[in-house]
Amino acid sequence: MTKKIYGNTPCFLGAINASNGEGIEQSDVIIYGIPWEGAVTWGDYTGCELGPKVMRICSARYSGYLPEIDHIDVFEHLKLADMGDVDVVPADVPKTMERIESFSKKVWESGRFPVALGGDHGVTYPIVKSLTKTGKKVGIIHLDAHYDNMPSHNGDEFARSTPFARLYELDAVRNESIIHTGIHGPRNKPESGQFAKQAGAKTITVRDIRESSSLTELADRIYQEASQDVDAVYLSICSDVLDYAFNPGGPVDGNGLNSYELLTLVYEFCKKGIIGMDFVEVYPQQDPNQFSAHLVSTVVLYALAGTIKNREQKNLNGNNKKLIAN
Repeated sequence: MTKKIYGNTPCFLGAINASNGEGIEQSDVIIYGIPWEGAVTWGDYTGCELGPKVMRICSARYSGYLPEIDHIDVFEHLKLADMGDVDVVPADVPKTMERIESFSKKVWESGRFPVALGGDHGVTYPIVKSLTKTGKKVGIIHLDAHYDNMPSHNGDEFARSTPFARLYELDAVRNESIIHTGIHGPRNKPESGQFAKQAGAKTITVRDIRESSSLTELADRIYQEASQDVDAVYLSICSDVLDYAFNPGGPVDGNGLNSYELLTLVYEFCKKGIIGMDFVEVYPQQDPNQFSAHLVSTVVLYALAGTIKNREQKNLNGNNKKLIAN
């Protein structure tokens, strides 16, 4: 019987229902949703606050078996717990950011691998801020079409176009270990690229990815830079790093990655050691067949498969203390 997190909404990928806190100790991975849509930075409201619900519904059809990755079955290695959603306050942006940070801090303190389902990209700032409060120096691999580093949007410092500007400001985030990856398209502003460079962050454009002779080797180079002089590397994925041909339920950006490229990069990053991740900016209202929401399940499974491989390598090296790479 499918486990339910809310009403008729199933737990993500059949996870244990841990919304009451039970089952966390028996889990390796914690799923949680952030049903948040803040300031609209272009067009109209996107409905991305519905993302966590729709992602969960779509996930009900998937097993954990990936025949293309050594026939691995993720669920034979990892137990998932779904802690439900952050209790956001639609009329109060600062209060919502506080609640995301508080909820995320509890997840980090559990020692499990967190997967946060957004929501707009503004949620990444409080997630990573809460990680830094556990005493870790952090690097970030940011997969996105856009820098999302504007100082503010119409006075809102927490809009979806601003999280990396806020992250640049955190002492415990090493800016030189922020790698903006997959950047492309004319919806970026010149100031964003300049700001990233001034802050010390690095940029890997979609053209850099396409001209690389090997995705695996490129992933290794990106990870080496992201992990330099930090304790942990976090992975943040915006759906629009994908070309809109593969992402009908997301921002309309052409010349993005295809699904193979995204899945390969995510797997390789996690195989090297990622402490946690988010997936944001899925717009169910423009995705009638839920293609984008379905892809999220596959991306998460590839990330977890990579995390399993990372753990296996650590076990071979005699370090069997934790699932999560530090």
